[in-house]
Amino acid sequence: MGEFTREAVEALKAAQEICGPLELEEISNRRGSAVWKATGPRGIASIKLGTGEAAEVTAREASVLDQLPGYAVTAGRFDAGVWFVTPWLVGPSTWQVFRPLRKGEGGRDEAMAAAVGLSRAVADLHAKGWVHGDLQPQHGIHGEDGTVRLLDFAWSRQVGTTPWTTFDGTMIHLTAPELAARITTGPQPVRPTPASDVYALAGTLWTCITGRWPLEYAAAKLGRDTPVAELRKAIAARTVPLSARTPWPTVQNHLRNALLSEPDDRPTAAELADLVQTVDT
Repeated sequence: MGEFTREAVEALKAAQEICGPLELEEISNRRGSAVWKATGPRGIASIKLGTGEAAEVTAREASVLDQLPGYAVTAGRFDAGVWFVTPWLVGPSTWQVFRPLRKGEGGRDEAMAAAVGLSRAVADLHAKGWVHGDLQPQHGIHGEDGTVRLLDFAWSRQVGTTPWTTFDGTMIHLTAPELAARITTGPQPVRPTPASDVYALAGTLWTCITGRWPLEYAAAKLGRDTPVAELRKAIAARTVPLSARTPWPTVQNHLRNALLSEPDDRPTAAELADLVQTVDT
C-alpha cells in the first residue's frame, strides 16, 4: 500500500472515513485510470485515480456523481492527477446475474428481473435529464433489495450541456450507428443521447443473454485485428448484421427492434422495460 499512499494520501483518508482501517485491492488499471476497492470494518469504498489524459475524465465523472441524487462522492487532486472516493456498490453486475442463463442452468426469472431493473435504472437517469453515454454489461449493479445502480459516468452528460470538446466513443461494440457516423465524419463535439443509450442498453442485454457482442463481425469479414476506426465505419454504415444467436428469442425480438431501428423509432428505456416485462419466461 506504500506506493498508493505516496500518490494520493488524501484519497486514502477519504476512504478511511467510510471504511475505518482499510485493506486495498486493485480492481483495474488501464489507460491512466485505476480503481481500487478499500475494505474495512465500517464499510467498503471505491477509490478511482486518473492520471495523464484520464485525469480530467476522472474529474468530470466525479462532478457527475456529485450532481446525481443518491450518489456520494469525495474528490481531490494530487501531483499526478485526480482522485475520487465513493461507497462501494454491493451486488452482482448485470453480466453476473445472467451467468446461469448463458450456461444453460436456468435463471430466467432472475435475468428477466435484472433486464427490467437495468432498463428502469436507465429510464430514471433519463427522467432526471442525464445521458449515461457508456452503458455496458458491467455497469449495472443489482442490490439485494432489487434496486439497480449504474456505474462509470465518465462519459455522462446533462442534457443541454457538452462537457468535452471531443468524443471518440466508448465501447465500440455497443456504439449506436448514429454516434459512429458522427465520430467518423464530424462535426465534433459528438453528444450521446437517450436514444444512443437505449441502443447500448439493448446491446448490453443481448450480450448478457448470448455471451457475445450483438453484431456478427465475421459476416462482414471483420475480425479481432480490425482497427477500431474501420469497425466504427462499418457500424455507421450498418453493414454489420445482427447476430443470429437467439437463445431467448422472445426477449431478443424486442432487443432486435431497438438495435435495428433508427434513433427516432427506438423505444425509450422505460418502454423497453415494459416490453421485456411482458415476455413470458
